[in-house]
Amino acid sequence: MRILHVLDHSIPLHSGYTFRTRSILQQQRALGWETCHITSSKQGAAGPAKESVDGLEFYRTAPSTGMLARLPVFSQLAVIDTLAARLLEVARQVRPDILHAHSPALNAVAALRVGKKLGIPVVYEIRAFWEDAAVDHGTASEWGMRYRFTRAMETYALKRVDAATTICEGLRGEIITRGIPAQKLTVIPNAVNIEDFSIGGQRDAALAASLGMDGKVVLGFIGSFYAYEGLDVLLQAVPAMLAANPDIRVLLVGGGPQDAALKAQAEALGISGQVVFTGRVPHSEVQRYYDLIDVLVYPRLKMRLTDLVTPLKPLEAMAQGRLLAASDVGGHKELIIDGETGVLFRAGDPQALAQKVLALLAEPQRWAALRASGRNYVETERNWRASVARYKPVYAALSQRG
Repeated sequence: MRILHVLDHSIPLHSGYTFRTRSILQQQRALGWETCHITSSKQGAAGPAKESVDGLEFYRTAPSTGMLARLPVFSQLAVIDTLAARLLEVARQVRPDILHAHSPALNAVAALRVGKKLGIPVVYEIRAFWEDAAVDHGTASEWGMRYRFTRAMETYALKRVDAATTICEGLRGEIITRGIPAQKLTVIPNAVNIEDFSIGGQRDAALAASLGMDGKVVLGFIGSFYAYEGLDVLLQAVPAMLAANPDIRVLLVGGGPQDAALKAQAEALGISGQVVFTGRVPHSEVQRYYDLIDVLVYPRLKMRLTDLVTPLKPLEAMAQGRLLAASDVGGHKELIIDGETGVLFRAGDPQALAQKVLALLAEPQRWAALRASGRNYVETERNWRASVARYKPVYAALSQRG
């Protein structure tokens, strides 16, 4: 079976691609499926029309040109037009059995055009609703014109594709409310490559000393500093935690839109000496910072985006046998059983965060069981081999229909 994946601009031109996409493509290849891949004009600079990345073939779509490409809303329609034209050309060449479009809906609409023309079934994979992410990033207002337009396009695509997949039960429930039959939907959950993670990494003493973490209890977050991550709530909780345990330190690794605001907040709270901002670090160095952290904290705020979408970071933490504390948003509750694979606290509540983290630190007798349960969960349920295998019946049904 040959699958042609239709991908978006989140895939860099020359330097790999998003973690979930990479894992899916690698596992599909391991399962014996032929895969090829096309990216839209949102990719950026045109580059070569075709290239190989990690042994996988990528066809590139040249950037949209003309007046429409420079106008709001119409620029998105131009993306669909250029992708559909390039996809038609590639599909005629590689003759796929299935077109597998990945969100956003721009890719799905282009795939639907080509699928209808060539008689190829279309699968659409939804990882998040982009209108909700746009609200958090400040590029759209909830239920504003752009929000409604994007939502309508997503629903249009979902109603017309032959099958749809999504990453979690929260998104599945939302999709069903839009009038999409439940039998049309399959959950292909986020997972980890378990062989990429090991338990028992040793703290780098030199790095700890350089960051002022030597002999300290370290709470940490590694990732992008978006508003919905709720890192401001973590900082609000720090004074109360320091009052109970002066040896607590907070390590924030990464960067993003909230970077300056978080540093200003730490200054205003008088905790700049206890909170370390490392900035972004090379991927090859990330493990050294993980190994400094005693408890990983994920204080996501409660909103549509975080209630509907499951993140990857807690799964990576569990794969390493880490202790973790997370807010009780819907996306976290799908992954973490409070008191079994981690601890949950009330979202948006610094006092609740402080109480749960301090209680966890005060009970070291619980740590081994928490770490073992988390690792077992990803080994048995959230590994990419098991997750990607769920595509088998989806693809098989569409292939038989054809």
